Amino acid sequence: MREWRRHAVSFLAFWAVGACAAGESHFFTSSDGVRLHYISAGNGETLLFVPGWLMPAEIWRPQIDYFAGTHQVIAFDPRSQGKSEIAALGNNIRRRAQDLHELIEHLKTPRVVLVGWSLGVLESLVYVSTHGDRRIAGLVFVDNSVGEAPGQSGDADIQYGKGPRDRKRDMATFVGSMFKTAQTPEYLDWLTDETLRAPPATGRSLLAIPYPRAFWRATVYQTHKPLFYAVTASLKAQAETLRRQRSDTSIAVFPGAGHALFVDDAATFNASLAAFLQVPFAE
Repeated sequence: MREWRRHAVSFLAFWAVGACAAGESHFFTSSDGVRLHYISAGNGETLLFVPGWLMPAEIWRPQIDYFAGTHQVIAFDPRSQGKSEIAALGNNIRRRAQDLHELIEHLKTPRVVLVGWSLGVLESLVYVSTHGDRRIAGLVFVDNSVGEAPGQSGDADIQYGKGPRDRKRDMATFVGSMFKTAQTPEYLDWLTDETLRAPPATGRSLLAIPYPRAFWRATVYQTHKPLFYAVTASLKAQAETLRRQRSDTSIAVFPGAGHALFVDDAATFNASLAAFLQVPFAE
């Protein structure tokens, strides 16, 4: 609780002085010319953070601040999220995996540790399936199923209806559901406003995932890169199965945290990720 109160204060101070001075940048995709934004901080081996559905790169602020002293930290706004362009086309998982590929090429970094949360996990897996793992040093997947047994329990799938509803109220409910520790009203309002940037049709398109569970599992086992799997209680059994059956896999379970566990329990998540990063990655 104290950790995140401190984060909330620093977040508001950050915006008060203006974010543009904090290493923000962008590039244009080579294949369709969409302007994509990212935050960059620090130097060293590259950590590339990919947020979940409709979430901004800035949600990774506890990790940006923590790891910038030891790594180059890149927090990405996928197309139609955060400060990236609201794209008329390409709002699907295959195109956004291609965007990841183009970002990595743009960064000109030899390898990245790819950190995906929620929808970002699936986009990272499509990237690996499509482009291979040559540019990947390690993988970090945060609180989404990777198709291993047993299936996810407890948490319902996101429902994003087509009918006339109070969209802001619905998205505020969705944002609030991601946390189990108290967040400031200002922070929750900001995240809710971020989810409302994309038109409803874009949000629905991003949730149309044309892959079966077997695809995610096959992709996880196709790569032999070190994997850190951080999950809430609903994915504990799946994480334990994956650790037993896949070498170079470590896990961390956050039973007291919500879906945004890297915010709810930033100190424990950062320490667990730092421990994973201390193990030398093979070339």
